[in-house]
Amino acid sequence: MNKIKLFKASLVALALATVCSVNAESLAITNATIHTVTEQGVLTNATVVIDDGKIIAINPDKIDADVVFDAMGKILTPGLIGSMNSLGLVEVNAVSRTRDASDKKADITFDASLAFNPRSTVVPYTRKGGITSNVTVPRGGESMFKGQTFVTDLSGEFDSVFIKENAVLIDLGAKSKGSRALNLQKLRYKLEDAQKALTKAAEEALDVKTAKKDKKADEKKKDPKELKRDEKIINAILAGDKPLVAYADRATDLLELLKLKAEFNIDLVIAGGADAILITEQIAAAKVPVIFGALDNLPSSFDSIHSSLENTAKLTQAGIKVSLAIDDAHNLYQLRFEAGNAIANGLTKEQALAAVTANVADAFNINAGRIAVGKRADLVLWSADPFELSTKVDKMWINGKEYSTQSRQDELRKRYTTNSDMPRGYTK
Repeated sequence: MNKIKLFKASLVALALATVCSVNAESLAITNATIHTVTEQGVLTNATVVIDDGKIIAINPDKIDADVVFDAMGKILTPGLIGSMNSLGLVEVNAVSRTRDASDKKADITFDASLAFNPRSTVVPYTRKGGITSNVTVPRGGESMFKGQTFVTDLSGEFDSVFIKENAVLIDLGAKSKGSRALNLQKLRYKLEDAQKALTKAAEEALDVKTAKKDKKADEKKKDPKELKRDEKIINAILAGDKPLVAYADRATDLLELLKLKAEFNIDLVIAGGADAILITEQIAAAKVPVIFGALDNLPSSFDSIHSSLENTAKLTQAGIKVSLAIDDAHNLYQLRFEAGNAIANGLTKEQALAAVTANVADAFNINAGRIAVGKRADLVLWSADPFELSTKVDKMWINGKEYSTQSRQDELRKRYTTNSDMPRGYTK
């Protein structure tokens, strides 16, 4: 009997040990200059405590953590958030068998997260720019609907996709063949038809509920129609559960999108928006965020002749939430430099930081982008001003766990600069 009790006790001890090994250690980062990107602003000599992947306290009266790290007064910001790129879906642009962002048959249901490669060599390289998470977008196919975005952290772990089918992406504007009017018309018809179907279903449900439970009423009662996958997605847009991210530049296209938002109460996000500068009052009044590149200066088409380095600051000053994005995943690590250029053209540093953190999080409904209790513990400690060219990432935490910024490029540099008895193209 004693042996049985001893065996049971051993099992309990083993189980407890396993649980303890799985649970990450809590961490307190002390003596930091924290840029919260909240109403609290910048906190000096401040402390942030993280546990189980979340921020659990800021400047607590008593520090209670397994590990305490002294930031030595350095700048701590939320991890930067990339967006509107194909990170993890394309390894080498010139090699077709490494491209998974598009397909000729892709439509509104296209979920490219199924092909996301967290071990892409581009991921650790991107971490070097202080980016801890990303909104990856599909390139779609022949349909105006390019598919659905997804959100991933840059840990490189196989479970790094933490929000699937996050938003619906649609490409509007100029066409090489045909008229832009057709896609705008199709979008309106699709929303109208879905709204009518929802209204009819609601009315029928009310009739069944209020009708007397006689034989005749029972005969009229029908099983609800099973919706198709694309219909469910459109309904989610109408319910405000999924943002509709629309690529468009010309002012007339943007105004039509604003009409659709007002009519159907959809959660609209404008991507591109070169002409947004012409209709800032309307966009601000509709509370529609805009995503574009801070270095968009020269027109790439007749739709974008109003591109300017000053647009980021002007839109922000007009009350529009602007997010900065780089659509080339292989250069995504330069996101902070784009923000630096926006600062040089009128944006404040705090506005620039929000444009690559909180504003992106708000546009895509991500619980990150700010240093506040309850937010994801995606944090970056910088050697100096994060928008300066010479600044580097000192420490990085993704979901509360520290990650390195070592990349393949660093390893290649070592390989070809380290003295060795082997030929120059090899390493031990």
